[in-house]
Amino acid sequence: MLLDVGGTAGTVRGFAIPNNQAYNPFGTANGVPAANALAFGANSAWRIRKVMTDVGNRNNVQDVETIRLSVGVDGSVAIGGGEWRWDVFGSYAKNSIHTMAENGINYDNLFLGLGSPAICAATAGCVPINLFAPMTEAQAAYIRYTTREYNRTELYNAAFNVTGNLFDLPAGPVALAVGYEYRQNRGFDAPDAYVNAASRFLASQYATTTSQTRTATVGSYDLHEAYAELNVPIFRDQPFAESLELSLAGRYSDYSTVGNKVTLKAGVGYRPIEDILFRGTYSQGFRAPSILELYQGARQTSFQGNDPCNGGAAANPGLPGCAGVPAGYNQINYNLNGLIPGVISGNTSLKPETADTFSAGVAISPRGVRGLSLTVDYYKIKIKDAIASQTPTQIMQLCAVRGGVFCDLVSRDAGTGAILELLQGAQNLNSITTDGVDATLRYDFSTGIGRISAVVDASWLHSFKTTAPNPAGGAPIVDERAGRGDSPRATYPHWKGQASLGWTGDTADATLRARYIGPTTDVVNAVKDARTRSIVYTDLEIGFAIADDAARFSLGVNNLFDKAPPASYANAPINYDIYTYDARGRFLYASFSVKM
Repeated sequence: MLLDVGGTAGTVRGFAIPNNQAYNPFGTANGVPAANALAFGANSAWRIRKVMTDVGNRNNVQDVETIRLSVGVDGSVAIGGGEWRWDVFGSYAKNSIHTMAENGINYDNLFLGLGSPAICAATAGCVPINLFAPMTEAQAAYIRYTTREYNRTELYNAAFNVTGNLFDLPAGPVALAVGYEYRQNRGFDAPDAYVNAASRFLASQYATTTSQTRTATVGSYDLHEAYAELNVPIFRDQPFAESLELSLAGRYSDYSTVGNKVTLKAGVGYRPIEDILFRGTYSQGFRAPSILELYQGARQTSFQGNDPCNGGAAANPGLPGCAGVPAGYNQINYNLNGLIPGVISGNTSLKPETADTFSAGVAISPRGVRGLSLTVDYYKIKIKDAIASQTPTQIMQLCAVRGGVFCDLVSRDAGTGAILELLQGAQNLNSITTDGVDATLRYDFSTGIGRISAVVDASWLHSFKTTAPNPAGGAPIVDERAGRGDSPRATYPHWKGQASLGWTGDTADATLRARYIGPTTDVVNAVKDARTRSIVYTDLEIGFAIADDAARFSLGVNNLFDKAPPASYANAPINYDIYTYDARGRFLYASFSVKM
C-alpha cells in the first residue's frame, strides 16, 4: 500500500520525526553534528510517500457462509370444468461475511515509532520505526494492522400462485394468473471498532489506521404484494391477423418503510402474417429504497474527480465557489494522487421511485430464409423521484459554478484549499429519463461440418438525462449524459454492441465474440484530446462434449488481444472507467460441467 504522511503536507499530517530519533538519517542519532541535525516537525512542510512493501501486500480475505432453506408444494384443482394449477413456496436465506483487510498501517503506532525516543521507550511495545530504509520484521509488525469486519443479510420469503383459464373466446382461452408474496429483508454491518475510533495523537479528521472508516448499518423492511395477470386472445387465423393478443397486469405493493402503491401493465402483440410480429408495452414501476440506501452508515471513501478550482481563486475568477482557494493550488499535491476524501451515507428520508416505461418494436422471421430473424425495439423510460447520487465531479462543479449552498457538501482546508471532505448521499432526483433502440440480427444454419450461428446485438442510447432539485430554489438542474464520459465512473456511449460467430459440431463447439464500446467525450485537458476512443474486445471459447453430452469441458480467453482500456482524463489517477471497460487484460479460463 502507499503511505503518505507529513507535517503540513501529505494525506495524513501532524507527524514529527525528532532529530534524535534512532533512524533519522539527518539527526544526531546518526552522528550528524547538532548544528547540522534536522528534525521533521509536525508543523513544518515535509512529506514522505512510500510503498510499504515491508509491511506486505494489501490482501482482502473473506469467509462467506450462505444458508438457504426452501420448501414448495404444487398441485391442481378442477373448477368449473377447467384445471387450475397452484403452488406454495417458502424460503429463508442468510449470508454472513467475515472480512479481513490485511497489512494496513496503524497511524497511532507509526506516530509513536517515529516520534520522541523517550516517549516510545516509555510506551509498552513501542518500536522505533525506520521509514528511510528497509524495516525489520519487528518494526513492520508494530505498525501493521489487520482490519476485521462482519456483515449479515437475511431474507424471509413466502409466495402463493394460481393459474388457469377463465373462459374460451373464438381465438382461444382467456388465461388468468394471481398470486401473493411476502418478503422481509434484514441487514446488519459491524465495522472494525479500532478503525473507527478517534486517533490519540493526530487531528480529529484522521482515523487510527489506513482502513476506511464507517459507522454501523442496521435496518429492515417487509413487503406484502398481490398481483393479477390476464392474457386475452382477440383474433387468430383471420385474413387481416394471424394473431392479436392483449396482456393486462396489476400489482399492489405495500412496504413497511414507504407505504403502498398500485402499478399497472398493458401489452399488445399483433402478427399480421406469420413472419412479422408487432409488439408494444406500457408499464408502471415502483421501487422502494433498499436497506443500504436508507440505513447505510457513514462510510469514508476516496472519490475520483477533477477539482474545477485547480489553480486557485485567481486562476478561476468566474467561479464563485473557488473564492478563498490559494493561488497555485492543485489537488494532485494532496491525498493519494489527488483522490478526493469523502463520505457516503444512507438517507432515511428517501421516498420510493416510480417509473413509466414504453416500448414498441417489431420481430421479423421470414419463412423464406430459415434461421434468420431480426428484432428492433424502441424504449423510453422515465423514473420519477429517482433514487440516485450526484457524482463527485457534479457536486464539485455545482459548488464551483454556483457557490453558496451548493458548497455545503464540499469542505476545504482554509490554508491550502485542499478538499477535506466531500459528502455524497442518495437522494430523490426529480427524474431520470432515457430512451434508445435495441436491435438483434440472428442467422442460424446447418452445414456439412456442423451448425453455424451468427448474432449481432446493437444498442443506441439516444438520451440519458437526470434532473436534480435545486437546493437554492428555482429551476431544477438538468444533466444530459448520453455520449459523455467526462465524469468519473459514469460513461454513457451512444453506441454499444456485440457480434458473435458460433460453430457446433457433433462433439465440439467454438464461439468467437467481439464486444464494442463506442467513443465518448472526455474532460477538456492539456494531456490528451477531450475524447475517449472506442474499443473492441475479442473473446474466444472452445468446448468439448464428453460421454454423449453428459459432461462438457471448455477453454476460453477473454480480451484475446490484451487491449488496455482507453485513456480517460476524467478518471484520473486510475485513468479509465472501471465500471465500463475490461481492466484485467487477457484472461484465460477453463470450466467443467456435469449434467445430473
